[in-house]
Amino acid sequence: MALFTGIVEERGAVVAVRDLADAARVTISGPLVTSDAKQGDSIAVNGVCLTVVELDGGTFTADVMHETLKRSSLDGVAEGDSVNLERAAAVGQRFGGHIVQGHVDGTGVLISREPSEHWDLVTIGLPPHLARYVVEKGSITVDGVSLTVVQVGDDRFSVSLIPETLRATTLGQRAPGDKVNLEVDVIAKYVERLTTPHLPVSGAGHTGGDPAGQEDQGE
Repeated sequence: MALFTGIVEERGAVVAVRDLADAARVTISGPLVTSDAKQGDSIAVNGVCLTVVELDGGTFTADVMHETLKRSSLDGVAEGDSVNLERAAAVGQRFGGHIVQGHVDGTGVLISREPSEHWDLVTIGLPPHLARYVVEKGSITVDGVSLTVVQVGDDRFSVSLIPETLRATTLGQRAPGDKVNLEVDVIAKYVERLTTPHLPVSGAGHTGGDPAGQEDQGE
C-alpha cells in the first residue's frame, strides 16, 4: 500500500480520458511526478491513489476502476482539467502533511469561499457518514491536499487556504458548487474500530463502505 502526505508536488493536466464502460483510462501530464516514475508506481491524482500502467515522456496513464469512479470526483474528469499530483512518500523524507492513503472516503461540495488579504476561508459540505471523523484543528485531505480543519458542523467544515496552497493546487480555482474528494484521518477510523466493541452503545461502526482509490493494493 502506498503512503502519501497530502503535500501536492505539481498541478498536472488531463491529456486524455478513455471510457471502458465499467472503468476509465486516464492519461495525465506531470513532468515532475513522472521524472523518476516506473510502471507500477503509485501517484495520487486529486487525492486518489492510482497505479501507473504506461509512461510516455512527461505523461502517465492509469486505470480507474468503477468503485473509484463511483466514490470520487474522477467520474467527471475531462481532457484539459487541472489535477493535483503527488508521488508516494519515500522512506526518510520529511513528512510535511499527515498520513494520507489515497483512499477517498467520499466527496463534498464547495459551499462558499471568503477571500481575505492573506488567505481564503473555504466551506465544504460534509457527508453525514464522515462527520464523526472530522474535528476542529484535526487533519483532512481535500483533493489530495492536507489541510487543517478550522471549524466543523454536522454537515460542513471550513479550512483556510494560504497563498501557497492557492497557487500550487487546484483549490485556488475551485468555485461554489464544485465537487471535491475527501479523505478523513485514517487514525480516527482505526480508533473507532478498536473502541466500538467496548462501548455500551452499539451500532456505531463504520458505515462508509470501502473507500475509493485502492488500485495499488496487491502490488
